[in-house]
Order: sequence, then structure tokens, then C-alpha cells
Amino acid sequence: MKFELQHTDPKSNARAGKLTTDHGEILTPIFMPVGTVGSVKAVHFHELQNDIKAQIILGNTYHLYLRPGIEILEQVGGLHKFNSWTGPILTDSGGFQVFSLSGQRKLKEEGAYFRSHIDGSKHLFSPERVIDIERSIGADIMMAFDECPPGDSDYQYAKKSMELTHRWLDRCVQRFNETEPKYGYEQALFPIVQGCTYRDLRRQSAEYIASKDCVGNAIGGLAVGEPAEKMYEMIEVVNEILPTEKPRYLMGVGTPQNILEAIERGVDMFDCVMPTRNGRNGMLFTWNGTMNMKNAKWANDFSPLDENGTSYVDKIYSKAYVRHLFHANEFLALQIASIHNLAFYLDLVRVARQHIMENDFSTWKTNIIKQLGQRI
Repeated sequence: MKFELQHTDPKSNARAGKLTTDHGEILTPIFMPVGTVGSVKAVHFHELQNDIKAQIILGNTYHLYLRPGIEILEQVGGLHKFNSWTGPILTDSGGFQVFSLSGQRKLKEEGAYFRSHIDGSKHLFSPERVIDIERSIGADIMMAFDECPPGDSDYQYAKKSMELTHRWLDRCVQRFNETEPKYGYEQALFPIVQGCTYRDLRRQSAEYIASKDCVGNAIGGLAVGEPAEKMYEMIEVVNEILPTEKPRYLMGVGTPQNILEAIERGVDMFDCVMPTRNGRNGMLFTWNGTMNMKNAKWANDFSPLDENGTSYVDKIYSKAYVRHLFHANEFLALQIASIHNLAFYLDLVRVARQHIMENDFSTWKTNIIKQLGQRI
């Protein structure tokens, strides 16, 4: 995998780059739709590729490990062949999912013991096992196994957790280096910076992660309940240390405003379930703000769903029709909203990249960000 830093905004740390993988190029900054179990909920892959124009999607190591299972993925030749997605895929490590199980898992030096949310069966995710699973899934970009501590962790817990993540990272790197890709194309490993909202821990973690000299780096453990301003502060602290010549991935973030603020601070890659999850609940993101499609105000509004939208659903369906679908509990409502929101998020980073290249990102961002937060 190769990353080319193409341009930096003169008034901020916003960057435009190109990430090259064996499954295609990714122009950054980029948003990555979340395909937890090998699918992006309510969206066909041909829509992702041709209408939404997604350049990379995510798969979830924890969920894919439980089903369909690694044996199935190895038999077919990896996730690309199983789900017919031809572009790059990134897999998370399962660390956040194990963290979210709380009462059903135990963390030890050897790894994380947990019970399946499906059938209660017992499993162990060790750093070595996670690397093996991600090799079998066949992701272009693999995440190192980490512990994602709660956002309100006290200093001692946060420090202990960070140190465990670093020891697990050493084992991930060793396993990665002693194994080979299974399906004839290259795979990359990204380590993850932790440290909660403590500046000294974030610095220490960023320095440790950078010392591993991996091809890219990730920032984890944010957007887990801390104030947005604290998240932005931690991004600044970390990005002062992470190498500029390598891509930076902010995990699980977030709102359109969060994304623009993080781009301004030097982040290149994003993922979040928000566009699809919120869409399935009737919230649409637009350049003018957010719309709740269940509101009565849209009942007799026959104008296009979004006059400024770029997806086909924005042009052929009216606000009144989409509201009707939600109130009738039609599955089509979930599909339309998901397609619209993902197309908007991809437009957001595409336009941000354009303004970075034109040297006016900061001015544009300042003008647009309040508008994005309005309720229409």
C-alpha cells in the first residue's frame, strides 16, 4: 500500500492525498461506509459503487468471525469474493465490539475472552488470533487489536489500558510480519492510538504507535461520550506526533461537523454508522442541515427529496413520498434514506478535498459548518 500526500491547506492542517491498494485508489479525505457483516445495511453494492461512489468499505472482524465464520470466507477466497465488492476493504480489530459487550467479556494479558451475542458460546481474541482472522477475511487494511476503554475512564485505568494495547500491538506486528496474505494481494496493518482524553497518555501512545513504522495509523477511543471539543483537542495532540507522510484514520467519527473539524486538524480517513443508522430512523443529512422525514411538515411537500443532492433518489422521490414510506413502515424508506445519507457524506469529503486543493478549505469550512448543524 502506498500513500501520496498531494496537498495541504495553507491555513490549516487539512490534507488531500491518494492511497493506493491492490483493489484500487482512494482519494483522501475519505468517508468509508460501514459494512459490518459484509453488507452496508439497506444498500446494494452497485449503488455504493455507481451512485454513492464509495471508494472503500469496512468489515467487522468480530461479526464476520461469528458468522458466516472464517472457514466459509477461506473456502470462497475472502470477503471480496464472498460479497462481490471489488474495491478496497478495511477491517476493524473487533476491539470496540468486545468492549461494548462489557458484562460478557474478560480482559487478560493473553487477550479478550468473550461470549457471543448470538448463542453465548465462549471465544478468545488474542492479538495473534485477530491478525489470523483478518488475514482470512482478506482486508486490504487490517487494524491491530486494542482495548477501547470507556470515555470516562480514570487516569490509572486509561494508562493501564493503553499499556495493554501497546503490548498487544507488539504481538500483532510480530504475527503480521511472520504471516503472508492468503489471496494473492497485499494487506496493510494500522496500529491504533489510545489514551482516552489525557494529553500525556495520547502523546505517549502516538509516539509508541509512530515508532512501529506501519504504513498508516489510526486514532481510536474517541466519540465515546466525551465532549466534542475534547475530541478535537486529542486529535490535535496526536497529529502533532503521527507522521505526516502516512494516512491518519479517525475511527467511528461522526457527524458532518465532526468530520470537517477533524479534516482541518489533519485526519484523512473516517467511518461511522451514523449516515445509515440515522437514515433508517428518518434523519437525512443535507447541505442545509438535517431533516426528520417523519415530521408532518413534509406530508404535502412534493418537491424533490434534496434539491442539492447528487444521488438518484434525491431527484426521483419527493419529501412527501419518503415521509409516507416511513409512516407506512416500508423497507424502501430505509433504503432511500441510507443511499441519500451515504451519498451526502461522500459528497462532503469530496467537496472538502476540492477546497483543500484550491487553498480555501478553512474559509469554506467556517462558512458551511453552522449550516450543517441546523434542523430544517
